[in-house]
Formats: sequence, structure tokens, C-alpha cells
Amino acid sequence: MAKTILRFALMYVVLMLAQAVLFNRICLFGYAVPLVFVYFIASLPVTLSVNWVLTLGFLSGLTVDIFSDTPGVNALACTLLAGSRGTLIRLYVPREEDFTNPEPSVKSMGPGNYAKYLLTVSIVYCTLFFLIDAFTFFNPLRLVIRIVASTALTFTVMLAINSLTTRNEKRL
Repeated sequence: MAKTILRFALMYVVLMLAQAVLFNRICLFGYAVPLVFVYFIASLPVTLSVNWVLTLGFLSGLTVDIFSDTPGVNALACTLLAGSRGTLIRLYVPREEDFTNPEPSVKSMGPGNYAKYLLTVSIVYCTLFFLIDAFTFFNPLRLVIRIVASTALTFTVMLAINSLTTRNEKRL
């Protein structure tokens, strides 16, 4: 239990620092922004209560808001994502008993379902983030391009992070 808490605390700190220092400075072609700190919310254990998931989602969004100068945009989007996370997991794993490990991963969900789960999380978060950020449909084509490009970049980086952490677990 303490090992799991320590691992998630370390993941939280590393992802928030990486988002604040590195990923907030990346904007490909003026459209694609990697929002990879969402990986923390996506990888929280299924057995964690909804109240904790909402609290951790809000805190992670608030932390990124503080470092990104986006007043409340990430906090609201992360809280909404954290609230819908259980539903997103149930799309690909109908029962919690089907999990071999309480944390969503390639090992517990299978590679195909886990990739679909991460893609869905990326789509939901990027859509929420850019809709809240724009707060208007003034230029819907630009909004759709930003959502699609950021989703693709976020999904790709989250898969890369997952492959790095999975390899580290196999070495131990």
C-alpha cells in the first residue's frame, strides 16, 4: 500500500514538472499541444474511491494551471475527466473483476483495450480543455484542428510514457 502511494506521488511530481517545464513549451504548427499530465488520472487504480479520483484530478489540474497561467481551465477539465473516468474504463472492461491488476495498464486490460482507453481519455480531455479554453465556437475549424492534433500528440506521448514505465517494471 505504501509502495503504491509512493509510486503515484512520484508519478504526480514527475508528470507535473514535465508538463510545466517541458511540454507546456511545445506547440507543433501552432495547433498541437501535448497534455501528458492526464496520464496520472488515467492510471489511477480502479479501486480508488470516486471522491479521491475527483480530488486528485482537481489538484493535478490546479497544479498545471498554476504553472501554465491558465486560470482554472485545466482544473475544470481534469475534474470533469476524473468524474467520467469510471465510465471510460467500463467501455473497455465491463466488470472490475476482469482486472488482473487494479490499475489500468496493458497487463490488466490488454494492449488493444488499453490503447483505446488512452485514446478515449485523450479525446475527452483535449475536447474539454479546448472548448473551455476557447469558450466560443467562433472559429470551429481551428478548434477541431487543435483538438485532433493535440489528441494525437497527447496519445502518442502517453503511449511512450507507458512503454517506458512498463519496461522499468519488467527489469525489476
